[in-house]
Amino acid sequence: MSIYLDNAATSYPKPDLVADSVYHFMKHIGVSVGRGSYNRAQKAGEIVYETRKLLCQLFNHSNPEHVVFMSNVTEAINLAIRGIVTPGGHVITSSIEHNAVWRCLKMLERDYSIQISPVLCDSSGTTDPETIQGLIRPNTQLIVFTHASNVLGTIQPIRQSGTIARRNSIPFLVDSAQTAGAYPIDMQADCIDILAFTGHKSLLGPMGTGGLVVKDEGMIRPQKAGGTGRDSFSPYQPEYLPDCLEAGTFNGSGIAGLGAAVKYILGETVQAIRNKEQQLTDYALKQLKCLDKVILYGPGNPEKMVGVISFNVSNIPAVEIAYALDEVYGIMVRAGLHCAPTAHRIIGTEQVGTVRISLGYFNQEKDIDLLVAALSEILSKV
Repeated sequence: MSIYLDNAATSYPKPDLVADSVYHFMKHIGVSVGRGSYNRAQKAGEIVYETRKLLCQLFNHSNPEHVVFMSNVTEAINLAIRGIVTPGGHVITSSIEHNAVWRCLKMLERDYSIQISPVLCDSSGTTDPETIQGLIRPNTQLIVFTHASNVLGTIQPIRQSGTIARRNSIPFLVDSAQTAGAYPIDMQADCIDILAFTGHKSLLGPMGTGGLVVKDEGMIRPQKAGGTGRDSFSPYQPEYLPDCLEAGTFNGSGIAGLGAAVKYILGETVQAIRNKEQQLTDYALKQLKCLDKVILYGPGNPEKMVGVISFNVSNIPAVEIAYALDEVYGIMVRAGLHCAPTAHRIIGTEQVGTVRISLGYFNQEKDIDLLVAALSEILSKV
């Protein structure tokens, strides 16, 4: 029996109704959204609009038209950053960003001479939001933060950071890749102007789905142009949401599956999902701490983390641990830099990486017991 502990990359398994909804759309709908007035096209549009409404309910946003669909959170983040920041502008970001943010910013720094100010954090990945105020400049155009680190699991002070951004009239972009669906997000209370989300992680949806939830019209300049199904005569991309940011045919079947996934989450409740994953994280931390030669990173406090735990084993490379866990014990984990070298610089593992386990709603304590038993056996042979 295999054990899956890589939910921070992609959640598995999915609720049955997610795959059922994808199949139903492909088998019984199967047409483009917004490209016809016939019955099936209208039905496809209704399914997509219902998913927009469900996401608004999940994130406490009032306008479904401001939910913009894309292929994943990386595309969403790139579109938002490039659609806001202009040459010579200044951006404030965290010190533990995923490459979806960091590479985008560094390329703009190289190509358009923008300036980047990372907000310092401690070795656990914890950020003091009050330091943001001191980094603001007259040309600061954006503050962008990951909600939780995909290496350390550390939850960032989004509400306090958003309050500072709002007070200074600076757009606040949040990467919710590790939190959407697994941790409460309230765009109103958290002062989030733009929320980037992905469907295939804790939202329990299909790959190839994601997007943005945008507070106001006109915040993001379109970065691609093409067909939208409306205003086709105009030579320019529409100026209103979601059309201004949704050029071309998107993943209708995937969005149908995402809608089913969000409906499932709302039925279970985000708080129930959070409670279970927090309990599993607490259990895993306690069990791993009992192993000699295991070095744990991050806050070590499940109340301050999502279900992501990074560790190393003394004198054994992370990739070897991951290989043995998979080949010998059927336990799937991640090893390496996890596309987030900035976080590894904080903990001094940028040359060696870490082993990462990431827990999901469908994991059980017995999965952790088998992991710990496997690690114990590996250590006994060293």
